[in-house]
Amino acid sequence: MKAEIIAVGTELLLGQIVNTNARYLSQKLASLGIDVYYQTVVGDNAARLRKAIEIGRSRADLLVFTGGLGPTQDDLTKDVLADYLGRGLYIHAPTMERIEQLFGSRGLHMVESNRRQANMIEGGDAIDNAAGLAVGNGLEADGMLYLLLPGPPKEMMPMIDGPGEAWLRSKLNEELPLYSRLLKFAGIGESNLEARLIDLIEAQTDPTIAPYAKEGEVAVRVSTKAGSLAEAQRKIDDVVDQIKTRIGEHLYAKEDIPLEEAVVKLLRASRRKLACAESCSGGLLAELVTNVPGSSGEFVGGVVTYTNEMKHLLLGIPMTQLEGEGAPGAISESTAALMAERVRQLADTDFGVSLTGVAGPSESEGKPVGLVYFAIAERGKKTLVHTTHLSGDRGMIRLRAVKATLYRLWQALREQ
Repeated sequence: MKAEIIAVGTELLLGQIVNTNARYLSQKLASLGIDVYYQTVVGDNAARLRKAIEIGRSRADLLVFTGGLGPTQDDLTKDVLADYLGRGLYIHAPTMERIEQLFGSRGLHMVESNRRQANMIEGGDAIDNAAGLAVGNGLEADGMLYLLLPGPPKEMMPMIDGPGEAWLRSKLNEELPLYSRLLKFAGIGESNLEARLIDLIEAQTDPTIAPYAKEGEVAVRVSTKAGSLAEAQRKIDDVVDQIKTRIGEHLYAKEDIPLEEAVVKLLRASRRKLACAESCSGGLLAELVTNVPGSSGEFVGGVVTYTNEMKHLLLGIPMTQLEGEGAPGAISESTAALMAERVRQLADTDFGVSLTGVAGPSESEGKPVGLVYFAIAERGKKTLVHTTHLSGDRGMIRLRAVKATLYRLWQALREQ
């Protein structure tokens, strides 16, 4: 079964809200074995919505609508689809009763337009909306399926997870569900990863392999349709084993978690603690790590020593190291090492990490934009310093530098 998602709402086209419904629906439909080939966004305009329906009918078996089921005159989805199919609208009594009870219990006057939320298209099935007022519709006409859901995610999500899914399952003809496993990689770019997997990607049939790029990380989704979870796992495991043979040193998780969460998990498992000293990253490493729930057990804290004065005052880095003729400077391997070692000693942690470099927009100390040194100091071991040359704007360089640091820390922890 091929599906198209049609999101209705001018506010989506204007960028006033993000279309998170499409992602959620795509994942849900895939889990049911329904392939989503197209996603469409159309404004609150009857003619354009009708055209979207015509196009959708020509290339899909199922149209899933979100939005346009509310009480106002620009909520047109039911009206336009009913007119397109040559069907009438009627009031769904249970929904109307619930709307009236709600207004009555709050002592509010119900205007006539609120009745629109109880509209149903003739010949359709009601999709109950326990989190809101507008009833959803599911109907079949001329070999096509139509599922109408409200736009607010807090209403749409429980509807598709409950009565919407049940309605779809009743219409499926033994569709096999789609199973997926997401592999997360760091320390390798998308093009390099693809080059090392290119023969697997080009020869793929089932399971399929799809790489996705993200700043500082790469994901690979391995997917298959199968009659059971056990069958799917056997098929996916075989492909994952082949991928691990090629680039296993970069595979930090077999689930959809960020690199910093994988680092926190390893710190927790080994009962180690971390502190950081940041310059060019401006506290971004600490922010990402503390975004991980429960990370306070592993992350002691950190300092942002942006200027030479703060590097000297807070970390005790000699000014002769930072400034003056012949000094290595703040942006150097030796300063990165000192920062990591001093913050580890101050915090009395197992690991101290540091970053110092040039995030831009202009060079510093005569050193180019994108040059970053980062260091990992581990109790009882030699401090490791890494150099990287990064591209992108200021924000991209900061994020990529932090992810590179976290990857090297992950490597050090994995070897424990």
